[in-house]
Amino acid sequence: MWVSDIIYIRTHEGFLYLATVMDLFSRRIVGWSMDKNMDKQLVINALLMAVYQRQPKAEVIVHSDQGSQYGSSDYLAFMKAHNLTPSMSRRGNCHDNAVAESFFATIKKRIVKRNIYSTRNDAKAEIFNFIEMFYNLKNRHSHTGGVSPAKYEETYFSKLETV
Repeated sequence: MWVSDIIYIRTHEGFLYLATVMDLFSRRIVGWSMDKNMDKQLVINALLMAVYQRQPKAEVIVHSDQGSQYGSSDYLAFMKAHNLTPSMSRRGNCHDNAVAESFFATIKKRIVKRNIYSTRNDAKAEIFNFIEMFYNLKNRHSHTGGVSPAKYEETYFSKLETV
């Protein structure tokens, strides 16, 4: 199962929107997209990255809130074409997507804080580094036994190969 959500980051050029797709198994961010527009293409691009990285063989449930981007016909068509099944939070219940919200709380606490970036490119660079160089590779989670998402997956799949 994957979860997806959108956050906005303030810059002096205007907002930068970040859409992410997280694999609940390992808490790894498997897809993400950043843009100045919060539209259906933002979430489709994040999902495209997730599909490209994971290449799922079986159906995958993708949970999100009820944002219009996640209900667009293009998004739903993309999901159907890639054997993905949509799941949406109940209206007004942020707890349904708590894991995605928790990831965004980590971003806010660790890098965004009360910062307003000079440019969208400055924000993109820092967010890229946070996701790809820290969060997925080094950030430890209680869910994964105190190891990073990458290490958790590596250990899990190495055990499968030796069985």
